[in-house]
Amino acid sequence: MFQPETAGHLMSRRVATLPADGMAGEWRHRLHENEWEVVDPVFVTDDGGRFLGAMHLVTLYDASEDRNIASLMRTDWPRVTPETDQEAIATLARENDVSDVPVVDAEGKLLGCVTALRLLDVIWREHVEDMQRFTGTMKATRTARHALEDSPFSRFARRLPWLLVGLGGSIAATSIMAGFETELSANVEIAFFIPALVYLADAIGTQTEAVAVRGLSLSHKPLWAIFGGELATGLLLGLALGALSFLLIWAGFGDARLGLGVALSLVAAGGAASSVGLVFPWILSRMGVDPAFGSGPVATIVQDVLSLIVYFAVMAAFVVKTM
Repeated sequence: MFQPETAGHLMSRRVATLPADGMAGEWRHRLHENEWEVVDPVFVTDDGGRFLGAMHLVTLYDASEDRNIASLMRTDWPRVTPETDQEAIATLARENDVSDVPVVDAEGKLLGCVTALRLLDVIWREHVEDMQRFTGTMKATRTARHALEDSPFSRFARRLPWLLVGLGGSIAATSIMAGFETELSANVEIAFFIPALVYLADAIGTQTEAVAVRGLSLSHKPLWAIFGGELATGLLLGLALGALSFLLIWAGFGDARLGLGVALSLVAAGGAASSVGLVFPWILSRMGVDPAFGSGPVATIVQDVLSLIVYFAVMAAFVVKTM
């Protein structure tokens, strides 16, 4: 009926109420006639059930027998509507020094109250969420808890499909290697740099995946707003690694063309890896799938395949023909 994390969703309905025109002596003896969820504070209403104020139970019991209840209540007791957000309720309770906050409808009729225990739970959850945001981790969701708390068989069933996709990608990568057998046979030295290229591209992609998976809980920006920045970052990383590789290969192998081919491949692979590392977690998140399961195995093999395609394309078009 009410949205989660609102007063209407959190409130208790069986709350102790007293009529404003009643006498303290009479009504404090009648409170035990019902089973209340909340009996302290006691809420005061008029004949139509509209909330007028509240008092703590000790105030009622300390009053004389003939004391009018309306004279005992605190009329400035804060109140909220069913749609009020839970964090706003906690703030209101703290600012007004009350433990329980009544919930009223548009006409002012008392519907229930958000208890101190509920507010304590709200404060704890909000604190945990704020700390997770501060440290850059995702919100504690049911899916995330299942990832570590489910039985081994359940975790196996969740993870295996993604690894099977990775196995298919590995077969594709092997096929790509076999397709460039001629180039590898003619220039065996270009095979020396494949492990390094694949590793560096994976490292760039893994960094992006970690940032993306973490950032999904922090940023509300659309994908296009952050894609350009991450792509540029990947290209810059590839450029820096490529420049260093060029110098090392030129010095070690005495072949500037080979070094330049590896450097260009690293630049392209860095841009591709960072793009895949960002887009894959985003796609999985939009599909309602935990990115932690699929982004690693699938994005890694996609990055590997793209890196190999880029590397062999550069070598075939630039290095092999001129060597």
